[in-house]
Amino acid sequence: MTDTVFKPGDDVFTTNARGIVIDVRATPSGKWVFGVEDAHGAVNYFTGAALRPARS
Repeated sequence: MTDTVFKPGDDVFTTNARGIVIDVRATPSGKWVFGVEDAHGAVNYFTGAALRPARS
């Protein structure tokens, strides 16, 4: 299984809502997590498996 790569500014669907990737970080275990800001300004972190590209 290949990981989808997201970068800051990407429009994505999360498990909760639609949002914009604003942060990308590596965890100590070597996994990448993506900070996603939703329409209310809340930021939550997700793995790439929990995100899907949003198509306009």
